[in-house]
Amino acid sequence: MKQGPRKIPAAVPQDEWLSEQLRDRELAVAYLNAALAEGDQAAFMLALRNVAKARGGVAMLARFTGMNRVALSRALSVNGNPELRNFTRILDASGLRFIIAAKESARPGRGKAHARIAARTAA
Repeated sequence: MKQGPRKIPAAVPQDEWLSEQLRDRELAVAYLNAALAEGDQAAFMLALRNVAKARGGVAMLARFTGMNRVALSRALSVNGNPELRNFTRILDASGLRFIIAAKESARPGRGKAHARIAARTAA
């Protein structure tokens, strides 16, 4: 029996779905790392704000970080540029932490900084 054309639902907002996904700590980490890898600060700040919303919201985060809501919202905005101490507070309140890792292709002592230091010492 032939059925009529199926109606495809209109696009649904992704905010609720994204928040649900970002409650998972491992997905939140992967999401933030992917945003950071893009090298775009605005994209990273948006991703950090999405994680903060998913993991309790700005009001809860403000309580745990000791920051007021306005300052926290400003820090988490697309144009936000939080100090390192506030950044680590935000991550800590979200159940995350900031770490530094070596690049897989990096070789110690072979970067531009090493070349500048070698040039200065040779002079």
